[in-house]
Amino acid sequence: MFKIVEKRKLAENIYEMKIAAERVARAALPGQFVIVRVSEGGERIPLTIADYDVEAGTVTIVTQTIGLSTRKICALEQGDYLADFAGPLGRPSEFVHMPLEELRAMKYLFVAGGVGTAPVYPQVKWLKEHGVECDVIIGAKNSDMLIYTDEMSKVGNVHIATDDGSAGYHGLVTGLAKELVEVEGRKYDECVCIGPMIMMKFLTMTTKPWNLKTTVSLNALMVDGTGMCGACRVSVGGKTLFTCVDGPEFDGHAVDFDEAIRRQSMYRNQERTAVENHEHKCKCYGE
Repeated sequence: MFKIVEKRKLAENIYEMKIAAERVARAALPGQFVIVRVSEGGERIPLTIADYDVEAGTVTIVTQTIGLSTRKICALEQGDYLADFAGPLGRPSEFVHMPLEELRAMKYLFVAGGVGTAPVYPQVKWLKEHGVECDVIIGAKNSDMLIYTDEMSKVGNVHIATDDGSAGYHGLVTGLAKELVEVEGRKYDECVCIGPMIMMKFLTMTTKPWNLKTTVSLNALMVDGTGMCGACRVSVGGKTLFTCVDGPEFDGHAVDFDEAIRRQSMYRNQERTAVENHEHKCKCYGE
């Protein structure tokens, strides 16, 4: 059992939890994920690590209430326990293996959308700790949906974009990226993008004419997190790979996003049915 030592609401239907998981915290690296189960026999939920504290022995996860299982996770409170918290899994971000001299000569642009801002944070934090400055674009529908802006400002140079213009740049993250590169003339060696699949697709289309290496995280495709179910298959450079064991990060310019978007929607009807059945039972039993 893994204790929730802290919980806070970041935005509507988005919650951050710090989990007591000493072994996971000691081994975790940016880009990796954990498998969470609320209870015995519950669904396995892959969640990208949002932070980790080796001294405190905690790992931070950020969850949005989308399906039934994520609703159950978010319904737990500080002091409650998760049945399973397995990890770290997946391949860490490529830069953690680079020679420091080479890494410190690079300039990174991170583009984060919505809940994808959470897994961007440990990457930017790790780079800051190793002497690498990063520009970070954080995008959301409106100012109320922005998360991790304060935390990110402590480790990177933050630029905000909101669809409705309620904070920062009025428009999409792709437009703000163009402002930085084409108008301000900023030069980058690599772009890392984590967020909704459609956002990552159009961001890679934006960076391709610049010949800017762009890494994306396809964590939203994962189901069981071990490669056994095959649900997270993705075509990268014409090859079939598994997000959970070969990723979750890939060359964005080589990803078949149209296929990935179709695959992401495969279980939407089942999720909707599960949520409706659960709500019906709750009403019947007065929960």
